[in-house]
Amino acid sequence: MSDLIISRRSFLLQAGTVALGFTLAANQCEGTKKTLIRFGLVTDSHYADRPVGGTRYYRESLTKMQECIATFNREKVDFVIHLGDFKDQDADADPKRTLTFLKALEAEYAKFAGPRYHCVGNHDVDSITKKQFLANIENTGIARADSYYEFTKNGFQFIVLDANYHPDGRHHFYLEGADWQDIRIPQEQLIWLDEVLKSSQLPAVVFCHHPTFRYLHDGNTYHIRNYSEVQPMLEGSGRVMAVFHGHTHRDTYETIRGIHYLTLLGMVDHSGPENNAYAIAEIYGDGRIELIGYRRIENRNL
Repeated sequence: MSDLIISRRSFLLQAGTVALGFTLAANQCEGTKKTLIRFGLVTDSHYADRPVGGTRYYRESLTKMQECIATFNREKVDFVIHLGDFKDQDADADPKRTLTFLKALEAEYAKFAGPRYHCVGNHDVDSITKKQFLANIENTGIARADSYYEFTKNGFQFIVLDANYHPDGRHHFYLEGADWQDIRIPQEQLIWLDEVLKSSQLPAVVFCHHPTFRYLHDGNTYHIRNYSEVQPMLEGSGRVMAVFHGHTHRDTYETIRGIHYLTLLGMVDHSGPENNAYAIAEIYGDGRIELIGYRRIENRNL
Protein backbone atom coordinates (compact mmCIF):
# COMPACT_ATOMS: atom_id res chain seq x y z
CA MET A 1 0.00 0.00 0.00
CA SER A 2 2.31 2.73 -1.25
CA ASP A 3 -0.29 5.43 -0.64
CA LEU A 4 -0.30 4.83 3.11
CA ILE A 5 0.73 7.85 5.09
CA ILE A 6 3.02 6.29 7.66
CA SER A 7 4.58 8.04 10.60
CA ARG A 8 6.86 6.61 13.25
CA ARG A 9 6.54 7.13 16.94
CA SER A 10 9.39 5.77 18.92
CA PHE A 11 10.06 5.78 22.59
CA LEU A 12 12.33 4.03 25.03
CA LEU A 13 10.80 1.93 27.80
CA GLN A 14 13.44 1.39 30.49
CA ALA A 15 13.17 -1.75 32.60
CA GLY A 16 12.48 -0.33 36.04
CA THR A 17 13.43 -3.29 38.18
CA VAL A 18 16.22 -5.83 38.47
CA ALA A 19 13.84 -8.72 37.74
CA LEU A 20 12.62 -7.19 34.51
CA GLY A 21 16.16 -6.22 33.57
CA PHE A 22 17.42 -9.78 34.04
CA THR A 23 14.52 -11.21 32.05
CA LEU A 24 15.12 -8.88 29.14
CA ALA A 25 18.86 -9.53 29.36
CA ALA A 26 18.17 -13.21 28.89
CA ASN A 27 16.51 -12.33 25.60
CA GLN A 28 19.54 -10.39 24.38
CA CYS A 29 21.68 -13.37 23.46
CA GLU A 30 21.30 -12.46 19.77
CA GLY A 31 21.85 -8.72 20.31
CA THR A 32 19.99 -5.78 21.77
CA LYS A 33 18.76 -4.65 18.36
CA LYS A 34 16.84 -7.87 17.79
CA THR A 35 13.06 -7.45 17.58
CA LEU A 36 11.56 -9.89 20.07
CA ILE A 37 7.89 -9.35 19.23
CA ARG A 38 5.68 -7.20 17.01
CA PHE A 39 1.95 -6.72 17.54
CA GLY A 40 -0.83 -4.68 15.97
CA LEU A 41 -2.92 -2.18 17.93
CA VAL A 42 -6.26 -0.62 16.97
CA THR A 43 -9.07 0.88 19.01
CA ASP A 44 -12.49 2.56 18.98
CA SER A 45 -13.73 1.55 15.53
CA HIS A 46 -17.38 1.98 16.66
CA TYR A 47 -18.68 0.36 13.49
CA ALA A 48 -22.42 0.80 12.86
CA ASP A 49 -24.71 1.51 9.94
CA ARG A 50 -25.72 4.95 11.17
CA PRO A 51 -25.26 8.58 10.09
CA VAL A 52 -22.23 10.63 10.99
CA GLY A 53 -22.24 11.90 14.58
CA GLY A 54 -19.82 14.73 15.29
CA THR A 55 -16.38 13.46 14.31
CA ARG A 56 -17.53 9.84 14.19
CA TYR A 57 -17.93 8.30 10.73
CA TYR A 58 -19.39 5.00 11.87
CA ARG A 59 -19.93 3.41 8.47
CA GLU A 60 -16.35 4.05 7.32
CA SER A 61 -14.85 1.83 10.02
CA LEU A 62 -15.54 -1.26 7.92
CA THR A 63 -13.23 -0.16 5.11
CA LYS A 64 -10.76 1.34 7.58
CA MET A 65 -10.54 -2.05 9.30
CA GLN A 66 -9.93 -3.73 5.96
CA GLU A 67 -6.90 -1.49 5.40
CA CYS A 68 -5.69 -2.00 8.95
CA ILE A 69 -5.80 -5.81 8.74
CA ALA A 70 -4.21 -5.82 5.29
CA THR A 71 -1.31 -3.83 6.73
CA PHE A 72 -0.93 -6.13 9.73
CA ASN A 73 -0.92 -9.15 7.41
CA ARG A 74 1.63 -7.58 5.12
CA GLU A 75 3.84 -6.70 8.10
CA LYS A 76 3.41 -10.23 9.53
CA VAL A 77 2.91 -9.07 13.12
CA ASP A 78 2.77 -11.77 15.79
CA PHE A 79 -0.76 -10.91 16.92
CA VAL A 80 -3.32 -8.10 16.86
CA ILE A 81 -5.42 -6.62 19.65
CA HIS A 82 -8.40 -4.29 19.50
CA LEU A 83 -8.56 -2.06 22.58
CA GLY A 84 -12.36 -1.82 22.75
CA ASP A 85 -15.49 -0.08 21.42
CA PHE A 86 -15.27 -2.46 18.51
CA LYS A 87 -18.81 -1.73 17.31
CA ASP A 88 -21.64 0.69 18.05
CA GLN A 89 -25.43 0.73 17.71
CA ASP A 90 -28.01 2.60 15.64
CA ALA A 91 -30.35 5.33 16.87
CA ASP A 92 -32.98 2.75 17.86
CA ALA A 93 -30.49 0.68 19.91
CA ASP A 94 -31.95 -2.44 18.31
CA PRO A 95 -30.05 -5.49 19.65
CA LYS A 96 -30.57 -7.49 16.42
CA ARG A 97 -29.12 -4.66 14.33
CA THR A 98 -26.26 -4.21 16.79
CA LEU A 99 -25.32 -7.86 16.38
CA THR A 100 -25.20 -7.45 12.60
CA PHE A 101 -22.69 -4.59 13.02
CA LEU A 102 -20.59 -6.71 15.35
CA LYS A 103 -20.59 -9.73 13.05
CA ALA A 104 -19.74 -7.64 9.97
CA LEU A 105 -16.71 -6.02 11.58
CA GLU A 106 -15.54 -9.25 13.23
CA ALA A 107 -15.57 -10.88 9.79
CA GLU A 108 -13.06 -8.26 8.59
CA TYR A 109 -10.97 -8.47 11.78
CA ALA A 110 -10.88 -12.27 11.41
CA LYS A 111 -9.02 -11.89 8.11
CA PHE A 112 -5.84 -11.34 10.10
CA ALA A 113 -3.62 -14.37 9.49
CA GLY A 114 -2.69 -15.00 13.11
CA PRO A 115 -3.87 -14.72 16.73
CA ARG A 116 -6.31 -11.90 17.45
CA TYR A 117 -7.70 -10.47 20.67
CA HIS A 118 -10.23 -7.96 22.02
CA CYS A 119 -10.65 -5.72 25.04
CA VAL A 120 -14.29 -5.09 25.97
CA GLY A 121 -15.27 -1.42 25.63
CA ASN A 122 -18.30 0.38 27.04
CA HIS A 123 -19.91 0.61 23.58
CA ASP A 124 -19.49 -3.13 23.19
CA VAL A 125 -22.11 -3.61 25.92
CA ASP A 126 -24.61 -0.91 24.91
CA SER A 127 -27.65 -2.68 23.42
CA ILE A 128 -26.19 -6.20 23.66
CA THR A 129 -24.90 -7.88 26.80
CA LYS A 130 -21.29 -8.74 27.45
CA LYS A 131 -22.21 -12.40 27.02
CA GLN A 132 -23.62 -11.66 23.56
CA PHE A 133 -20.56 -9.65 22.59
CA LEU A 134 -18.15 -12.39 23.66
CA ALA A 135 -20.21 -15.08 21.90
CA ASN A 136 -19.74 -13.30 18.57
CA ILE A 137 -16.02 -12.51 18.65
CA GLU A 138 -12.92 -14.64 19.01
CA ASN A 139 -9.96 -14.24 21.33
CA THR A 140 -7.52 -16.84 20.06
CA GLY A 141 -7.06 -19.70 22.51
CA ILE A 142 -9.26 -18.03 25.15
CA ALA A 143 -12.58 -19.40 26.41
CA ARG A 144 -15.57 -17.58 24.91
CA ALA A 145 -16.92 -16.53 28.30
CA ASP A 146 -13.70 -14.81 29.46
CA SER A 147 -13.67 -11.01 29.15
CA TYR A 148 -10.32 -10.71 30.97
CA TYR A 149 -7.46 -13.11 30.33
CA GLU A 150 -3.73 -13.53 29.73
CA PHE A 151 -1.51 -15.17 27.15
CA THR A 152 2.21 -15.51 26.46
CA LYS A 153 4.09 -14.98 23.24
CA ASN A 154 7.81 -14.84 22.39
CA GLY A 155 8.91 -14.56 26.00
CA PHE A 156 6.36 -11.93 27.05
CA GLN A 157 3.17 -12.09 29.08
CA PHE A 158 0.17 -10.10 27.86
CA ILE A 159 -2.68 -9.28 30.24
CA VAL A 160 -6.12 -8.08 29.11
CA LEU A 161 -8.38 -6.36 31.65
CA ASP A 162 -12.13 -5.60 31.62
CA ALA A 163 -13.44 -2.61 33.62
CA ASN A 164 -17.08 -2.75 32.52
CA TYR A 165 -18.54 -3.42 35.97
CA HIS A 166 -20.83 -1.85 38.56
CA PRO A 167 -19.52 -1.24 42.12
CA ASP A 168 -21.25 -4.46 43.24
CA GLY A 169 -19.47 -6.52 40.57
CA ARG A 170 -22.36 -6.85 38.11
CA HIS A 171 -21.56 -6.55 34.42
CA HIS A 172 -22.34 -3.23 32.78
CA PHE A 173 -25.19 -3.21 30.25
CA TYR A 174 -26.08 0.26 29.01
CA LEU A 175 -29.55 -0.63 27.78
CA GLU A 176 -30.34 -1.10 31.47
CA GLY A 177 -28.87 2.25 32.49
CA ALA A 178 -25.20 1.68 33.36
CA ASP A 179 -23.06 4.79 33.86
CA TRP A 180 -20.14 4.91 31.41
CA GLN A 181 -18.16 7.09 33.84
CA ASP A 182 -18.57 4.69 36.77
CA ILE A 183 -16.34 1.81 35.74
CA ARG A 184 -13.93 -0.33 37.74
CA ILE A 185 -11.98 -3.57 38.01
CA PRO A 186 -14.05 -5.69 40.45
CA GLN A 187 -12.60 -7.53 43.41
CA GLU A 188 -12.73 -10.96 41.75
CA GLN A 189 -10.69 -9.66 38.81
CA LEU A 190 -8.21 -7.90 41.14
CA ILE A 191 -7.55 -11.22 42.88
CA TRP A 192 -7.06 -12.87 39.49
CA LEU A 193 -4.71 -10.06 38.39
CA ASP A 194 -2.61 -10.44 41.52
CA GLU A 195 -2.28 -14.18 40.91
CA VAL A 196 -1.39 -13.68 37.24
CA LEU A 197 1.27 -11.09 38.07
CA LYS A 198 2.83 -13.49 40.58
CA SER A 199 2.64 -16.46 38.20
CA SER A 200 5.52 -15.51 35.92
CA GLN A 201 8.85 -13.70 35.69
CA LEU A 202 8.34 -12.70 32.06
CA PRO A 203 8.20 -9.01 31.13
CA ALA A 204 4.56 -8.02 30.78
CA VAL A 205 2.35 -5.68 28.75
CA VAL A 206 -1.21 -4.83 29.85
CA PHE A 207 -4.22 -3.84 27.74
CA CYS A 208 -7.45 -2.23 29.00
CA HIS A 209 -10.07 -0.18 27.16
CA HIS A 210 -10.39 2.34 30.00
CA PRO A 211 -7.36 4.27 31.32
CA THR A 212 -5.79 2.74 34.41
CA PHE A 213 -4.42 6.17 35.32
CA ARG A 214 -6.22 9.41 36.21
CA TYR A 215 -7.82 10.85 33.06
CA LEU A 216 -10.33 13.71 33.19
CA HIS A 217 -11.49 15.70 30.17
CA ASP A 218 -14.27 18.28 29.71
CA GLY A 219 -15.67 17.41 33.13
CA ASN A 220 -15.92 13.69 32.33
CA THR A 221 -14.18 10.79 34.03
CA TYR A 222 -12.49 8.37 31.64
CA HIS A 223 -10.35 6.36 34.06
CA ILE A 224 -11.33 3.31 36.06
CA ARG A 225 -12.51 4.42 39.50
CA ASN A 226 -10.16 2.11 41.39
CA TYR A 227 -7.00 2.78 39.38
CA SER A 228 -5.25 3.46 42.71
CA GLU A 229 -5.70 -0.25 43.51
CA VAL A 230 -4.53 -1.47 40.11
CA GLN A 231 -1.39 0.64 39.70
CA PRO A 232 0.40 -0.65 42.85
CA MET A 233 -0.23 -4.22 41.72
CA LEU A 234 1.35 -3.53 38.33
CA GLU A 235 4.28 -1.71 39.96
CA GLY A 236 4.78 -4.33 42.66
CA SER A 237 5.20 -7.09 40.10
CA GLY A 238 8.35 -5.42 38.79
CA ARG A 239 7.50 -6.84 35.33
CA VAL A 240 5.02 -4.49 33.64
CA MET A 241 6.59 -2.41 30.88
CA ALA A 242 3.57 -0.60 29.45
CA VAL A 243 -0.23 -0.35 29.52
CA PHE A 244 -2.17 0.43 26.33
CA HIS A 245 -5.70 1.89 26.36
CA GLY A 246 -8.43 3.20 24.06
CA HIS A 247 -11.66 4.97 25.15
CA THR A 248 -10.49 8.60 25.12
CA HIS A 249 -10.07 8.95 21.34
CA ARG A 250 -6.98 10.99 22.20
CA ASP A 251 -3.27 10.39 21.98
CA THR A 252 -1.73 10.67 25.44
CA TYR A 253 1.30 9.32 27.23
CA GLU A 254 2.42 9.27 30.87
CA THR A 255 5.14 7.51 32.84
CA ILE A 256 4.10 6.64 36.39
CA ARG A 257 6.68 5.03 38.67
CA GLY A 258 8.48 3.29 35.86
CA ILE A 259 5.43 2.11 33.88
CA HIS A 260 4.40 3.70 30.58
CA TYR A 261 0.70 4.44 30.07
CA LEU A 262 -0.67 5.27 26.62
CA THR A 263 -4.06 5.97 25.07
CA LEU A 264 -4.46 5.67 21.30
CA LEU A 265 -6.49 7.58 18.73
CA GLY A 266 -9.82 6.05 17.67
CA MET A 267 -10.32 4.59 14.20
CA VAL A 268 -13.87 5.98 13.85
CA ASP A 269 -12.99 9.67 13.96
CA HIS A 270 -12.92 11.81 10.78
CA SER A 271 -13.63 10.80 7.21
CA GLY A 272 -11.49 9.15 4.57
CA PRO A 273 -8.67 6.61 4.54
CA GLU A 274 -6.17 9.34 5.37
CA ASN A 275 -7.87 9.62 8.78
CA ASN A 276 -7.52 5.97 9.70
CA ALA A 277 -5.60 5.21 12.92
CA TYR A 278 -3.73 2.05 13.98
CA ALA A 279 -0.21 1.09 15.01
CA ILE A 280 2.38 -1.65 15.33
CA ALA A 281 4.40 -2.02 18.54
CA GLU A 282 7.86 -3.58 18.39
CA ILE A 283 9.74 -4.66 21.53
CA TYR A 284 13.51 -5.03 21.34
CA GLY A 285 16.02 -7.02 23.38
CA ASP A 286 17.29 -3.90 25.15
CA GLY A 287 13.81 -3.03 26.45
CA ARG A 288 12.92 -0.47 23.79
CA ILE A 289 9.40 -0.33 22.43
CA GLU A 290 8.98 1.33 19.08
CA LEU A 291 5.45 2.25 18.11
CA ILE A 292 4.97 2.58 14.36
CA GLY A 293 1.95 4.76 13.66
CA TYR A 294 -0.21 4.61 10.54
CA ARG A 295 -2.28 7.39 9.01
CA ARG A 296 -3.49 9.82 11.70
CA ILE A 297 -1.20 8.68 14.51
CA GLU A 298 1.46 11.35 14.89
CA ASN A 299 5.17 11.04 15.57
CA ARG A 300 6.37 11.27 19.12
CA ASN A 301 9.85 10.61 20.48
CA LEU A 302 10.18 10.08 24.21
